[in-house]
Amino acid sequence: MITTVNPATGEQLESYPELTTDEIGARLDKAQATYREWRETALGERTELLSRLAQSYEANKDKLATMCVAEMGKTYASAIAEVEKCAALFRHLAQNGPPMLEPERWSLGEGKTAEGRWLPQGPVLAVMPWNFPYWQVVRFLAPTILAGNVALLKHASSVQGVARLMEEMVIEAGGPDGLFQNLSIKSDKVNAIIADDRVVAVTLTGSEGAGKAVAEQAGRYLKKVVLELGGSDPFIVMPSADLDEAVAQAVKARIQNTGQSCICGKRMIVHTEIYDAFMERFSAAMRAVKAGDPMDEATDMGPLSSFEQRGTVLDQLAMAQDQGATLEFGGEALDGEGAYMSAGVLTGVDPGGPFASEELFGPVAMVFRAEDIDDAIRIANAIPFGLGSSVWTNDEGERERFIRDIEAGMTAVNQMLASAPEAPFGGIKRSGHGRELSRHGLHEFMNLKTVMLPA
Repeated sequence: MITTVNPATGEQLESYPELTTDEIGARLDKAQATYREWRETALGERTELLSRLAQSYEANKDKLATMCVAEMGKTYASAIAEVEKCAALFRHLAQNGPPMLEPERWSLGEGKTAEGRWLPQGPVLAVMPWNFPYWQVVRFLAPTILAGNVALLKHASSVQGVARLMEEMVIEAGGPDGLFQNLSIKSDKVNAIIADDRVVAVTLTGSEGAGKAVAEQAGRYLKKVVLELGGSDPFIVMPSADLDEAVAQAVKARIQNTGQSCICGKRMIVHTEIYDAFMERFSAAMRAVKAGDPMDEATDMGPLSSFEQRGTVLDQLAMAQDQGATLEFGGEALDGEGAYMSAGVLTGVDPGGPFASEELFGPVAMVFRAEDIDDAIRIANAIPFGLGSSVWTNDEGERERFIRDIEAGMTAVNQMLASAPEAPFGGIKRSGHGRELSRHGLHEFMNLKTVMLPA
């Protein structure tokens, strides 16, 4: 059985039977059969389904958000925003997706031409995390539906209620049975599914360790894989920046989703000229963060997603201090039933040391002092991750240096990094490979078939 727990109260919510090997096989048979039909479904019917899903997510956002709050503890307001973002992606692909599938054409000379046709490939497995339990899935599901593929989901054990609701939403919106199936399984079943001939590819959002395991298995069976892994994103603040806005967004980056976001800045790298002013304002704002009931509008952040996750963060902070860092304040477990902890600030971390390469998935910021732009870039690039980055400067030359030299898949200028349906999302280095969202994400699991045409 897989049992979900409310991290705000410690209350057990529901238990879900784990699929047997035979039941998994039946789901794979259904996926394959549905794919043979769905791949031939008119593009207009696929976009109509996406439009209905957008409408359904908006109409049911309270029910969806409430389940999300109960299972992983994010605030109700942020859960509502997540559901609305899912609706926006469904609608974006319904309206703008078809041109992304139009053939590409090339002239070969002597009157001959070639076309590149975008064609579906089959059932795709997604292994997804708990931190954005709707959005992480929908940014895989929506392009899968449009492409003519079918989707299999292995969701995190802690959000099985969310996974079940998402499966029901596709059926209620008129999607065929088997187009999107939730597999209630634990991680030990994933390798066998990747190896199965009925599955053509796999995508994973999660930890570096999980990404290595999935990539190794996919490589063994020569299957395409997209990995969106961890990050410890730099958040660089230079003297020309709007300091008040940079501080406000730095606080948001560390407490959004209780610090459990891959792309929100974790390492605040501040130019020495403004370091003291930044620390004064940033520390005051972080001390004022209110942790509490995620359903209360006055709450700034809810609990960590689980007691286990809180324990992981507390252990990481103890490790940092053992390595010479200073916990200036916060970063402590709060009294009460839930997996709450206080927002905090950590200084004195060695920029190239082992702890700087930890993904601190909680509401604590690492703050570094940079002597100049070269030092800021050196600190930013001193770790093996390369997902996102945020840079704060009104100097055009500095801006271009950061865009060119920071080793990351994404850079946001004078704003906190966020994903959007229109823009490619993904990282480099140990933060993974491949892209989600935009036309690039749509094409990841499609066959670009070259067709040679006669004169």
